[in-house]
Amino acid sequence: MIRALHHVALSTANLERLQAFYCGLLGFTELSRTTWKGDQPRIDLVMALPGTAATTVMLQLGATCVELFQFEVPAQPAQPIRADGDRPVHKHGITHLCFDVDDVEAEYQRLLAAGVRFHTPPQDFGSARATYGRDPDGNVFELQQLM
Repeated sequence: MIRALHHVALSTANLERLQAFYCGLLGFTELSRTTWKGDQPRIDLVMALPGTAATTVMLQLGATCVELFQFEVPAQPAQPIRADGDRPVHKHGITHLCFDVDDVEAEYQRLLAAGVRFHTPPQDFGSARATYGRDPDGNVFELQQLM
C-alpha cells in the first residue's frame, strides 16, 4: 500500500545555488548529503545508468521533501529549451512543485523582492489563489493558498 509522497527530486548543474534557493528563500532544511564517485553499482542499477558520480542533498519543510542531484557522470545532454532558458510546463517531466501557503500575496511579494521570477501575480480560482514561479534552474513551483 502506498502511504504518501515522500519527495520530489531535481537534477541541477549548480547544487549550492539551488539549495540556497530552497533553504534560504523557501525555508527548507538539509536532512542529508551523499556523494559517490562511480563506486555504487546498486545506485547505478536503480538509475539504469553506468558508473554514475553525483552529490545529492535531501531537504525538508514540514512533511515535504525535495532531493537535489548534481551529476558529474554521466554528462548532461544538451536539451532544447526556450530562448529564456526555461523548459515549458507542457513538456514531459515534472511540471511543477506546489507549496501550500497561508498568504499567497505576502509570499509572492517576499519572493519577488528577492528576485524570484513569476509568470503572473497570484490569480483567484475561487477555491484557491495561486501563481507559478521559477527557481534558479527554471523549474516551476506553485504558491497556493486554499480559500
